[in-house]
Amino acid sequence: MLITFAQQTPDVAEELVEEKTLSIIDLIFSGGPGGTIIILILAVLLFFAIYIYFERIFAINAASKTDKNFMNQIKDSVTSGNIESAKMRCAQENSPVARLTEKGISRIGSPLEDINTAIENAGRLEVYKLEKNVSVLATIAGAAPMIGFLGTVIGMVLAFHELATSSGQAQMGSLAEGIYTAMLTTVAGLIVGIIAYIAYNHVVVRTDKVVHQMEATAVDFLDLLNEPS
Repeated sequence: MLITFAQQTPDVAEELVEEKTLSIIDLIFSGGPGGTIIILILAVLLFFAIYIYFERIFAINAASKTDKNFMNQIKDSVTSGNIESAKMRCAQENSPVARLTEKGISRIGSPLEDINTAIENAGRLEVYKLEKNVSVLATIAGAAPMIGFLGTVIGMVLAFHELATSSGQAQMGSLAEGIYTAMLTTVAGLIVGIIAYIAYNHVVVRTDKVVHQMEATAVDFLDLLNEPS
């Protein structure tokens, strides 16, 4: 009998291990209909957060690329009175800095206050383009944890409803499903929220660098116009 028990023990242990092993898909869909819906919503939010992050990073990288000699070439053209050459150089550069400079060049001959206003208005449009959809990242960063907590409440409601309808004789499996839904959606919501929050702050920092670059270029251009001829 001892030999038979020893031979069966590994098989039983293997069955127990197999029963406890769950794939990621099983984990997602084991929280009941409520938990599954919450997880799918969070998955969609995560997809949008990742897409917006990489789309903005590529756009900001393209906007920040400016020839180091760009302003020197503009200064040479403006100083020599070759305005059309300066405009053509701005069109070739095709960056926020170049578009601001081109706006200022097109106003040469007007009062400096008008030129400054034109550059500021163009700068606002460029900043708006850079910040496109960034607010969506901030919304996802705040909404994802709240949606996860909604799943938590739903899971706890299911658990207590099971207790109430069974007169305190609910099976542990039924209670565990509600608690599992609560914990799973909380973790998923926090993960999505953290990812979106980090992505949002990184995009904001990168955008600020481009904005400072535009401001420095605007100051250089106005200083050029203020130089005595």
